Amino acid sequence: MNPAPLSGLYAPSLSLLTDLYQVTMAYGYWQQDLQDREAVFHLYFRRPPFQGGYAVAAGLAYVADFLENLAFSEDDLTYLGSLKGAKGTPLFPQEFLEYLRTMEFSCDVDAMPEGTVAFANEPLIRVTGPLLQAQLIETALLTLVNFQTLIATKAARIREAAGADTVLEFGLRRAQGPDGGLSASRAAYLGGVDATSNVLAGQRFGIPVKGTHAHSWVMAFEDEETAFTAYARAFPDDSVFLVDTYDTLEGVRKAIKVARAMRAEGHELGGIRLDSGDLAYLSREARELLNEAGFPDVRIVASNDLEENLITSLKLQGAKIDTWGIGTQLVTAYNQPALGGVYKLAALRKPDDSGWDFTIKLSEQLAKTSIPGILQVRRYETDKGQPRADMLYNTAEPLPEGPLVIIDPLDATRRRTVRAETPSRELLEPVFRRGRLVQPLPPLSESRARAHREVLALDPSIRRFLNPHTYPVGLEETLYNYRNHLILEKRGLGAE
Repeated sequence: MNPAPLSGLYAPSLSLLTDLYQVTMAYGYWQQDLQDREAVFHLYFRRPPFQGGYAVAAGLAYVADFLENLAFSEDDLTYLGSLKGAKGTPLFPQEFLEYLRTMEFSCDVDAMPEGTVAFANEPLIRVTGPLLQAQLIETALLTLVNFQTLIATKAARIREAAGADTVLEFGLRRAQGPDGGLSASRAAYLGGVDATSNVLAGQRFGIPVKGTHAHSWVMAFEDEETAFTAYARAFPDDSVFLVDTYDTLEGVRKAIKVARAMRAEGHELGGIRLDSGDLAYLSREARELLNEAGFPDVRIVASNDLEENLITSLKLQGAKIDTWGIGTQLVTAYNQPALGGVYKLAALRKPDDSGWDFTIKLSEQLAKTSIPGILQVRRYETDKGQPRADMLYNTAEPLPEGPLVIIDPLDATRRRTVRAETPSRELLEPVFRRGRLVQPLPPLSESRARAHREVLALDPSIRRFLNPHTYPVGLEETLYNYRNHLILEKRGLGAE
């Protein structure tokens, strides 16, 4: 099941899902007759989120759906026509709006498949095509990719901490609105959670849905035992009791009493949930009570602002939790609410069509200086498929013969030589050609499997949460030298 994530769920047209300055720049390009000049943009992030060692690429399915349906509706054009400038005159002339009316998306798009492990400065998406179009889609691509990549990465970290335990996403009620909830549920499943409480996400994306009951269920009855009994009657084979409404361990004892009655009728209690208090202590005590009563298979579910570091700590304390319900901390990316991905112009076709002008954005901070060229990412691997190093290179220029030298863009002393026969693969794959989807994107389950496989292939030193090892990513030597040449040239320090 792989329904389109945007079509039919949101407004028919999302062409105005952009910042105003994208439209004003588009008008400026049109006015200067630059709208069809071929351009190349790259979407990437400058550092992995959560002070971690990697990110999990996500959101491409949303991007593909957005681009397939990119067209300005009559309502869109009427709204743009109503906008006024400082002197009260229309911001956009009617001739430009007519251009937008007939515009058809015609860019090439290459991207890392969803679930691919990515690192700083590596293009997640490369857009090649008419300058106006490639510029106009910037904001939408960033909002669609930034958030889902952030959440998928958080989910992968939680998956790492939980190990083989079951992980459930419970975050819809704390998400940043309906779209934040749906996007988070999808990305969290891609990143490694096992199920969601979000029923709409289950319907739209085919994600397994799971849940228990709230404290209000218990409070609606005379006492806990009555509440548990009533829930068991409603769901005799699917009951998980929330036991901490009043006194947690007493709640466990009452759950056991109801579980015995269920067993006598041929049913088994699925689990209990702890949502407050000292989860390490309470889970150990609950496990002992359940085991002594003859219920070793009853699962202990824990919730209450859990995230990867707390899960790790609880495991070190000997907590007897086998299912983790993760809400706020996951769907809001609580400790880092934005990925910080950027979208930068990297090449423009020469006016005489004789080749490319490669562009660079400078900064006082070297980390914010962009990388020129039409970039591809090549991942070098061991014979067993473990990543060794990533190389960014300019596909518009031939690579040198023989071994290649990869240089860290932030530290020229960090470099390595890679032999030509080293196993490798190119990470950016064709998605659109001349505005048409090349092939259907894989189902969410396949992207989820890719994420699991690629994260586990990383060395544990890169996956660790505290001070992870920096995975080697660098520029091919020719590109590195050209970038330095451009930096000096743009600063007026080039050769006389």
